Amino acid sequence: MGLDLAKSVLVVHGVDAQGKTVLKKQLRRDQVTAYFANLPACLVGMEACGSAHHWARQLRALGHEVRLMAPQFVKPYVKTNKNDAADAQAIGEAVARPSMRFVPVKTPEQQAILALHRARQGFVEERTAHANRIRGLLAEYGLVLPQGIAHIRQRVPLLVDEARQKLPGMFIELIGRLLEHFKVVDAQVHDLEAQIERWAQEQDDCRRLQAIPGIGPITASALVASIGDARAFSSGRQLAAWLGLVPRQHSSGGKNVLLGMSKRGDSYLRTLLIHGARSVIFARQRKAPVGSWLQKLLARCHANVAAVALANKNARTIWALLAHKRSYQAGFVPTPQQG
Repeated sequence: MGLDLAKSVLVVHGVDAQGKTVLKKQLRRDQVTAYFANLPACLVGMEACGSAHHWARQLRALGHEVRLMAPQFVKPYVKTNKNDAADAQAIGEAVARPSMRFVPVKTPEQQAILALHRARQGFVEERTAHANRIRGLLAEYGLVLPQGIAHIRQRVPLLVDEARQKLPGMFIELIGRLLEHFKVVDAQVHDLEAQIERWAQEQDDCRRLQAIPGIGPITASALVASIGDARAFSSGRQLAAWLGLVPRQHSSGGKNVLLGMSKRGDSYLRTLLIHGARSVIFARQRKAPVGSWLQKLLARCHANVAAVALANKNARTIWALLAHKRSYQAGFVPTPQQG
């Protein structure tokens, strides 16, 4: 079965063991569960898009085998112009390919913690925009603030109070209203961070990852919830590629050409890993042990390049810890396997 998901109307395309089309049907959202409940157990393919994990759990509970695929892997199988029926047929074709890569189905708890991350990120963006709005309006009156979110809370009331005689009353009232809204959004960010940190402290995998330099509860919880079962990846390099931390290739004719990092996968996870690596570099740039891997890397590369390389290295370490349930050991040297 290929199931093309949508908000209201879903399309099913079914084939038999020989690949012959035996079913084409359009279903309303409230008809899907009842329809699949009356079908014998079968393989159902879906794109990993909105509501995919919900439907995957629903159909698995009915005894079907469900596999999710990244939409970009399904697109090459669309034979004609794009429409719901053609998409469902392409999904049914793609799910049967032996070389297809699949997305693990997330649990409700994993989706819940990732929802907290998305909400927090939205509040952070709103807080930044609001801070820039306050900063810009004050600058029009010659009141300049230093960089940093903390200065909005601390300096704005003092600046407005000092220049109160020179500012119109309606402008003072506006700044007060903007500052109150900024504090509300800032409180939401801190509340969500505290909730995420509490969840991270309850998870063994999160505590294990936080031992890695540059990874805190925010990054650890996002990684654990997104990755799920790390054994779905065959190696740490595959996890790093999934995060977009490996070089892009443009190779042909036996000539290997490596470009910048691919930037594939979840940009949020990649950003967290790179920022964490950058914090490690800034903390150790002058204190890195002579002859260490990081010190040699900084000697020949720009700090930003080294940050991506360290994020790549951390991603491979994360896979090893999660897949083998190990604890982090600084300076660990793997023992080569004997033939």
